[in-house]
Amino acid sequence: MSFNPAALADEVNAEAQVDEAHAATGRGGLVLRRFLRNKGAIVGLVVVALMFVGAFGSSLFYQWDYVTPDFNALLAPPSTAHWFGTTQDGQDMFALCMRGLQKSLIIGLVGGVLTTAVAAVVGAVAGFYGGWADRVLSWFVDLFLVLPSFLMLSILSPWFKGQTWEILIPLIAAFAWMITARVVRAQTLTLQGREFVSAARFMGVPGWRIILRHILPNIASLLIIDAVLNVAGSVMAEVGLSFFGFGIQPPDVSLGSLIDVGQQDLSAYQWQLIFPCGCLIVLLLAVNAIGDGLRDALDPTSTGAKKRASQAEIEALINEAEAPRGPVPEVVET
Repeated sequence: MSFNPAALADEVNAEAQVDEAHAATGRGGLVLRRFLRNKGAIVGLVVVALMFVGAFGSSLFYQWDYVTPDFNALLAPPSTAHWFGTTQDGQDMFALCMRGLQKSLIIGLVGGVLTTAVAAVVGAVAGFYGGWADRVLSWFVDLFLVLPSFLMLSILSPWFKGQTWEILIPLIAAFAWMITARVVRAQTLTLQGREFVSAARFMGVPGWRIILRHILPNIASLLIIDAVLNVAGSVMAEVGLSFFGFGIQPPDVSLGSLIDVGQQDLSAYQWQLIFPCGCLIVLLLAVNAIGDGLRDALDPTSTGAKKRASQAEIEALINEAEAPRGPVPEVVET
């Protein structure tokens, strides 16, 4: 008895193709399955998507906008004509909340990503190069950590009064990156002693390319989770600044400025406070749920991921791993 060489060659080629497919999609597919298994994260993702649609698409189906008052409905309670009621000037509260939600979504999304990007660059450069670069950047990190961020933002914001509200994004990001930068620096110090980094240095690969191709991709899960959680932090920073009058200025509106106006007449006109606060709370809960889902999906050792992995799913994964991937080589009698 002997093996058929042609059949054996086909088997080897088939297994190679399967291995390549698993390598290309295995990690991403596994993370996606873990994320989809988290019902809270899916609900959060749907809620954030609906908020985006409502904030940026409500003008297509809603008859009122945030600048046009209805003088026939001053301080009117919620109704079919005005879903969230009106203000003392007759402005529609639903349109105002959607306008404020636009600011929160844009500032949160862009500010969260920008904050993580700054932290990744500073931490990776400090940890990889060491020496004077590490000392200087670490000194800046320590300096920004001892500065009271909200106080500094309150002092700097009036300087930009009358300018575009987008200036809040880099201002908020400038005082929120330090803790993550320290974590990235520690991770970089651990990774730079690994064999693939040493091999890249031996081959003469520039340091910036090693950081982009080897260091940051290996801590991508940390950066993704941090960026999502920084979205909530940026939203809270903007709302807090606007609540105290240092953020978005009239005639434009923010959820923070709406909450400030609503709390002044809470005893008589509760809807002016309930709906802006409700939009803010729902947005923060949804973002945090997404962050928890990503953490469980990217880190299978986390408590949440262990709880969601049932025994049946574990057995199914084991059976899938032990199952043969291709036909048995054909045996030909001689």
